[in-house]
Amino acid sequence: MMRPPLPRADSFSRLRSPAVASRVGVWLGICFATAFVTGVISHYLQDQPSWLTLPTRPVWLYRVTQGLHVAAGTAAIPLLLVKLWSVYHHLFAAVPRRSVRALVLHLLERVSIAVLVAAAIFQLVTGVINITHWYPWEFSFRSTHYAVAWIAIGSLIVHIAVKLPVIRAALSSPIDDPDPPADAGGAHESAQAPDQGAGLSRRGLVRTAVFAAGAAVVATAGSTIPLLREISVFGVRSGEGPQGVPVNTSARGAGVVTAAQDPAYRLSIVDGVRSVTLSRADLLALPQHTVDLPIACVEGWSAMGRWGGVRMRDLLDLVDAPESARIHLVSLQESGAFNDTEMPGEFTQDPLTLLALSLSGEPLSIDHGYPARVIAPARPGVLQTKWVSRIEVLR
Repeated sequence: MMRPPLPRADSFSRLRSPAVASRVGVWLGICFATAFVTGVISHYLQDQPSWLTLPTRPVWLYRVTQGLHVAAGTAAIPLLLVKLWSVYHHLFAAVPRRSVRALVLHLLERVSIAVLVAAAIFQLVTGVINITHWYPWEFSFRSTHYAVAWIAIGSLIVHIAVKLPVIRAALSSPIDDPDPPADAGGAHESAQAPDQGAGLSRRGLVRTAVFAAGAAVVATAGSTIPLLREISVFGVRSGEGPQGVPVNTSARGAGVVTAAQDPAYRLSIVDGVRSVTLSRADLLALPQHTVDLPIACVEGWSAMGRWGGVRMRDLLDLVDAPESARIHLVSLQESGAFNDTEMPGEFTQDPLTLLALSLSGEPLSIDHGYPARVIAPARPGVLQTKWVSRIEVLR
């Protein structure tokens, strides 16, 4: 049997077409939009303004939104590579001189593309590095990632607006139709008919890009979806950990081993001049409740746990705190971005919000926050403060 001839050197040029770029761009735009919306949700959950009231139901809200955020960013990587490959030669096209309007549009397009590409690469690269818990930079990842997200989405909107005629023409025609000449609104200098007999087709390239995006998601989504953990070879969290729940920061890493195991540990609850001090034995003597809640991290992993402890509202009642009181939580951990956090009233009032003392029917592991930690519905894991030493009512 004779082997099929190798593709000619110029056969790949037929793949670099508005038909391919537009279709891959649609999928890439969906990924960017999903990552942007879920990223904004995550930002406001972590830095909730006083005027904003967030839902506490469904309890898995953050688990889903942040899982989608990471999945969309992961899927965007192969799509972006194919998109850039299909259009990069246009970045070196000659500057049009037929009119001032054409020149302005050309420059606006180039600026938007430069900003969009730079922002997209920055977001995807730093996002992947953040998932691995490696921070080779001095800036704050969270605030910088959020700021650049607005730059990326803004430049994407400008880019779509500028290229809308080309996108419409490309999407309204069959993918294998010849490209229109430049004077008809196309991106190529002359009409070019695809050579269906040589190598990969345009349709095949788009399908390959989408398949690669899906494969990338499956290979990483096990951190969020337990059913995929056996095949998610790049999932950064397998679901394993003390008491069946993964750990980001250990007690040793937080420097709290001695303080957390000190028999003299006391929890202080303060509301102005009223205050109560409780030992762990005192906490265990209060009415106990059990809740099934997920803990979900900004890196995209999540796990379900059965938590036991005292309702936060019951603790606040000990100092006669008002309903829907906002509180300040302080950890035994002396340093770190989240060694103290605030909890809005909608969460303190929720009956599912506990000061957890146990997990999976056993005393809380020290790496999960022994002697006491917070667990609340629909909250990022970084705000589920571990090793709690003080609860202060804010006025």
